[in-house]
Amino acid sequence: MTDGDSPALLSALDERQLVEGIYMIQNNQLGTTRNGKPFLKCLLRDRSAQLAARMWNASEELYKTLPTDGFVRIAGQSQRYQGQIQIIVERIEPVEPEDADLARLLPTSERDPDEMFADLTAVLGRLEDAALARLARAYLEDESLMARFKQAPAAMSLHHAYLGGLLEHTLGLLRLAEAFCPLYPQINRDVVLLGLFLHDLAKCDELTWRRGFGYTDEGQLVGHIARGVIWLQRKADACAAEGRPVPEPLIRVLHHIILSHHGRPEHGALKMPATPEAIAVSLIDNLDAKMNMAIGATRGDGAASAGDFTERIWALETRLYRPDPTTVPEVPDPAEEQ
Repeated sequence: MTDGDSPALLSALDERQLVEGIYMIQNNQLGTTRNGKPFLKCLLRDRSAQLAARMWNASEELYKTLPTDGFVRIAGQSQRYQGQIQIIVERIEPVEPEDADLARLLPTSERDPDEMFADLTAVLGRLEDAALARLARAYLEDESLMARFKQAPAAMSLHHAYLGGLLEHTLGLLRLAEAFCPLYPQINRDVVLLGLFLHDLAKCDELTWRRGFGYTDEGQLVGHIARGVIWLQRKADACAAEGRPVPEPLIRVLHHIILSHHGRPEHGALKMPATPEAIAVSLIDNLDAKMNMAIGATRGDGAASAGDFTERIWALETRLYRPDPTTVPEVPDPAEEQ
């Protein structure tokens, strides 16, 4: 295959197919076989799918030349292992992809970002509290931030891990909240909606997607939770400087939502959710994230040919059953046929 050829999409691979071309590599590690020999284990991905890969005839010297997360040119063969397609790598080298490669390698939301942003703006335009509406506009009028918001993934590899994923995730949360909040009229709908808009917004600076998905220095050293709190205070200060202050109790509960939206300290929360609105934000966020992971693993492209069960998904703490049960043929009971 020449460099001008387009490598096969990973989602289209079946067993015993030659695989050659440039792919993203993630979580590259050097393991040891039972015989004490080193081998490479990693994830390879393009815009269509993510597959496990192994290279048995590896060495520590080769491993040191490869990125932990980046891009590589590989040659190998696909095989089926425990119902899953994986790639056995024969040759691998680091590579700097061209723009045409990136368009093929980076997964992208199926929805148009401008359409999603218009829908999100319409939801936030229905905020009834004047102070919260002003605060929302302060963010929406930040053109540089909103340009990044339209492009950013929501995560590196877990949920909505594709260009436009953060916007798609946030819009999904707002729509869930519009259905959820009327069921609990005692909670403050505007606080929930604005909290959902703000809780992950600083991932625009935490993550990079220019040369593959990864963490920026900002993400490694500060993170989206701390940066989100800083941004909120700055936007509130800007509103006050314009003579349109946002009441401090509202700022405080929004700070709390950002600090607590991961739910528990072991999941990265700096505070446990301690208001009904913070609990709602954390639960709605968790619901949309886990459903995106579950649907991608079971009903996404290529899932039907990858076996009835996924490998264990650590974020969901289980293996998932892929088939839609209405499409599974019933197996006759042998005892009834006798």
